[in-house]
Amino acid sequence: MQIREIQKEDNQSIAAVIREVFISDNFPKTGTAFADVQLDFMFEAYDQPRATYFVVEMDGKIVGGAGVSQLENSTENICELQKMYFLQEARGKGIGLELIQKCMDKAIAFGYEKCYLETLPEMLAAQSLYKKMGFEYLCAPLGNTGHTTCPVWMIKSLNSK
Repeated sequence: MQIREIQKEDNQSIAAVIREVFISDNFPKTGTAFADVQLDFMFEAYDQPRATYFVVEMDGKIVGGAGVSQLENSTENICELQKMYFLQEARGKGIGLELIQKCMDKAIAFGYEKCYLETLPEMLAAQSLYKKMGFEYLCAPLGNTGHTTCPVWMIKSLNSK
């Protein structure tokens, strides 16, 4: 198992992973990451200041990923944990905790004060993981991500781990 920063040649593989998760878990396709235009260009989307995306590789195959970037349409010093998805074969192995920690370490290095995320109500395992990492629920969304079908919002202060 290897967690590494995304490379341009990973674009097709990570897009396929994210789409597969939405299809196999029967998650909504509209108003979610599934419909994001940058899904096919993840390397380019995260190839900017204060942004990064990590892929998880198992036996030479990309099986998941997650990244951080400035929260869209927000002037606050808040990043967003984005596009964290794993294929079924990579779940339940502790990789999620490791990947979130890598993302939080990068967010701190980038100088962000807080990290925000949005998720689906049915993603209970993910929410449990986020709570374990110090994320707390919010009553309303921040920024304007366009993810209208993700009504669960969480935030974490990056001053305390």
